[in-house]
Amino acid sequence: MSDAGRLSFHVPAPAVRPGGTPDFSDVKIPPAGEVRRPEVDVAAEEIRDLAYSIIRVLNRAGEAIGPWAGRLSKDELLEGLRHMMTLRAFDARMLMAQRQGKTSFYMQHMGEEAVSCAFRKALAPGDMNFPTYRQAGLLIAGGYPMAKMMAQIYSNELDPLKGRQLPIMYSSREHGFFSISGNLATQFVQAVGWAMASAMKRDTKIAAGWIGDGSTAESDFHAALVFASTYKAPVVLNIVNNQWAISTFQGIARGGSGTFAARGLGFGMPALRVDGNDYLAVHAVAKWAVERARRNLGPTLIEYVTYRVGAHSTSDDPTAYRPKTESDAWPLGDPVLRLKQHLIRLGVWSEERHKQAEAEILATVIETQREAEAHGTLHSGPHPSARDMFEGVYEAMPPHLRRQRQQAGV
Repeated sequence: MSDAGRLSFHVPAPAVRPGGTPDFSDVKIPPAGEVRRPEVDVAAEEIRDLAYSIIRVLNRAGEAIGPWAGRLSKDELLEGLRHMMTLRAFDARMLMAQRQGKTSFYMQHMGEEAVSCAFRKALAPGDMNFPTYRQAGLLIAGGYPMAKMMAQIYSNELDPLKGRQLPIMYSSREHGFFSISGNLATQFVQAVGWAMASAMKRDTKIAAGWIGDGSTAESDFHAALVFASTYKAPVVLNIVNNQWAISTFQGIARGGSGTFAARGLGFGMPALRVDGNDYLAVHAVAKWAVERARRNLGPTLIEYVTYRVGAHSTSDDPTAYRPKTESDAWPLGDPVLRLKQHLIRLGVWSEERHKQAEAEILATVIETQREAEAHGTLHSGPHPSARDMFEGVYEAMPPHLRRQRQQAGV
């Protein structure tokens, strides 16, 4: 048989390997303010083009322009900047703590702070997020105590989850943050189910599901879209496309689909792409989708186009699979610096005030860290009691767990 008659196996490859020159020429970025803003009750088939473009508000000069602008006050923008700065400072200190052996594991949010911090401000009390491990901004922007986050990271005596979760897999019903699952993509199905239950109960609360670009290759992702579209679940389904799924580039999971948002079109649901490094754009799109859900108009699929600046986790070395300078070449910039530039342009911020805020926030994070470490770290100080592992698992403890607790002598 000739070579022309033989089958060949195709494996997508990134545009550049380690040692090469970063290349983001395939990321088509429209000018800020160019993408239209449809009415909230628009039919999905009328906005198919929004699944292939990128909604942007902030331009290169730091101006907010276009139909998606003007949704936040100056005070709200200042608050958003502080939330992102706090998350970044928190990340830096916890990464250092992991390197010092005070905790076993950590995952940074560097470059993705706008996605979760801005989205959280579009929700109402009682709404529930079903997050992945890179949405701690939902907690920071939602007022969850940073000391509790640190206690869990250190697995110390104040750990609210009593050492029964990985350090960064937080959980807080009161703050609308469902327990993080280490089995990726499960949260998408759970978010849809929770939203359906809320609708069945005639409640007012909606859900938000979160998933990374790599996990969209899981069957749970597609199952969630089936149920969300069929039952018009009041849910916002978020895909954070940070270009890398641990060590494989986003093209592996995206396959032949032009964008991740386009996956929603086959299910008849509105699908949009947004500049994930633009705080104003993220908030505006989130507000639009949340209103749709709240008005019984069904689910919305949103793809946030962003970039994971740091390693996937403290167990990862990104230099093994991407150029060292790739993050510097990312065309959508830094979310913190972009919002800072916008606020300076508005006349409500300055370089001096920004430096002062950085120092104040870092001092607060360090003081909170000092207080948390006083209650123990991974290798020193008090830890949760072994007895705690038996508590809070079932409403009524079953006989076999009672026997195991007795055998353990706790």
